[in-house]
Amino acid sequence: MTVKKILKSKKIQEEKKKKDKLKIWLVTVDMGYGHQRASYPLRHLAYKGIINANSYPGIPPADRKIWLKQRKFYEAVSRFTNVPVIGRAVFEIFDKVQEIPKFYPQRDLSRPSLQLLSAIHLMKHKDWGKQLIDKLAKDKRQLPLVTPFFAVAIMAEVHNYPGEIYCVICDTDISRAWVSATPEDSRIKYFAPNSRVVKRLQEYGVAEDQIFLTGFPLPDENLGCPSFKTVRDDLKHRLLNLDPEEKYISKYKDTLLKRLKIKSFPKHSNHKLTLTFAVGGAGAQRELGAKIIKGLAKKIKEGKIRLNLIAGIHREVNKFFVKAVKDCGLNERLGRGIEVLYEKDKQQYFKKFNHLLRKTDLLWTKPSELSFYCALGIPIIIAPPIGSQEEFNMRWLVNLGAGVKQEEVKYVAEWFEDSINTGWFAEAAAQGFLEAPKLGTYNIEKILAKQERKAKIFETVSPYL
Repeated sequence: MTVKKILKSKKIQEEKKKKDKLKIWLVTVDMGYGHQRASYPLRHLAYKGIINANSYPGIPPADRKIWLKQRKFYEAVSRFTNVPVIGRAVFEIFDKVQEIPKFYPQRDLSRPSLQLLSAIHLMKHKDWGKQLIDKLAKDKRQLPLVTPFFAVAIMAEVHNYPGEIYCVICDTDISRAWVSATPEDSRIKYFAPNSRVVKRLQEYGVAEDQIFLTGFPLPDENLGCPSFKTVRDDLKHRLLNLDPEEKYISKYKDTLLKRLKIKSFPKHSNHKLTLTFAVGGAGAQRELGAKIIKGLAKKIKEGKIRLNLIAGIHREVNKFFVKAVKDCGLNERLGRGIEVLYEKDKQQYFKKFNHLLRKTDLLWTKPSELSFYCALGIPIIIAPPIGSQEEFNMRWLVNLGAGVKQEEVKYVAEWFEDSINTGWFAEAAAQGFLEAPKLGTYNIEKILAKQERKAKIFETVSPYL
């Protein structure tokens, strides 16, 4: 072994030791999937495990009541969007409160929003979150507090947490509620998933040295950092399914082989063409899943496509999907062409979902935090967005070329096949892999360990992204 290789090996070992010693308070919230999904890839850093701010052991009844009220209201409004005409109107009124302002013209947007002021009022006058922050502050090591939910970061500051405070942002653009009422005095530092969020934080008054452009934290079991071996291996098989006539592959073969670090593509994919449909944390859009089953029933019967239906932790959604499968005469395909993923525990759900994604060729979902998973080389079929932030996520996906809005669902078999035959889905898969940020988890670790000030990131330079 050369001296250069020995030194490199020692450096890697030293970095690993530092990471093994690195511990944080990882505080999330059990509201939907987004904030917990952002926490899951960082779980190995969590001292005493991931803490749910709204359901930890010993939470004061008053705090639990505030959290529960917010969660029930959001889930109820999200599900209400399925009610014809009036449902969408009611949600738009609610969404106006947390609306993200237009990006242009660029201007000073540091004035705090009503949503933020309401949250701070509860913290200062009802001691919302104080017991939790005081509990974490008792640890003499003053570990960094990392959270993917704005209210927890604000709580830590309002209740004087002595250590560093970091906020992981879960969308491609954010409302004013994510930033302190007085950003010029705030100690909160931000991990931004893309360049648009960096600029948005600056508009809200956050100092440049408190913003880190990291990318969204993605699961390492799907990436295989630092070489990206796992995601490269999965993508080479996925491209074969998405472009059976090699219309896209043949056109960009040299580039693809170089970026996948292979000499040639396999002769056959290691799995059958697979579509995964995932509902959101509130269980909304389950009816869309039933329509997809019906629209693809013939192809499923013929064995031309496999379908994964993600019910998450929702027992009722699980029952709904199973019934929908039976109603389409596909009962015998359950477990053999159709899989329904349901788990009682969210951490188990995330684990199984990430495993299932490795042999997923297309992900059909609303543009939630899963939009960032296009970086795994999985094209996104975009279901109708719910909320202002999802509108921005959808725009990000479309501009990136890694996602497409769903066409009329009853004709899914037709437009799905056309997109396969033209190689468009393969192009979207490659775009996501080549252009979307992948190093979020790695960058966050390095910054927390004080090994790097500037994050490494792969992303396009478009101001829209």
